[in-house]
Amino acid sequence: MTNKGEQTKALTQERLKELLRYDQNTGVFVHNKSGHGVFKEDVAGHTRRGGYIYISVDSVILAAHRLAWLYVHGELPDREIDHANCDPSDNRLENLRLADRSQNNCNRRIQKNNTSGFKGVDWAKSKRKWRAVVKKNNRCHHLGYYSTAAEAAAAYNSAAKKLHGDFKRVNT
Repeated sequence: MTNKGEQTKALTQERLKELLRYDQNTGVFVHNKSGHGVFKEDVAGHTRRGGYIYISVDSVILAAHRLAWLYVHGELPDREIDHANCDPSDNRLENLRLADRSQNNCNRRIQKNNTSGFKGVDWAKSKRKWRAVVKKNNRCHHLGYYSTAAEAAAAYNSAAKKLHGDFKRVNT
């Protein structure tokens, strides 16, 4: 019996194109054939927790963004794929790019438990000021303490642009 990793490696662009059609402009996959509970021209996949779309291919469930990469480039990526606009269900080719873990983390949206309203900004109770911090390669870079959250956010934005390049996600 083969494991999922071996099955995934066995999936080829040719086999994928036999089963599914991918529209690079919409990011949507549709079935090429009917059978096993699906119908030709039906949209393939389902959304899972986190908003990512997954599709079953030859009894293996795979992320649609990784399948899009295989469909277009002929190979499954050896790195992560980042959704540039942070929408995990948007699998248009122009929205997908190869990234390492650090780059992918740089492009994350503000966390739901954030109390400042700004990415990279929190309240330093002991200093009674707003603190700005940016991460790169899992290392925190302390940017200082500020009187307002907006000042701290500006410091974060400046550092994120320098450290994260194209993968920056700044406060607006």
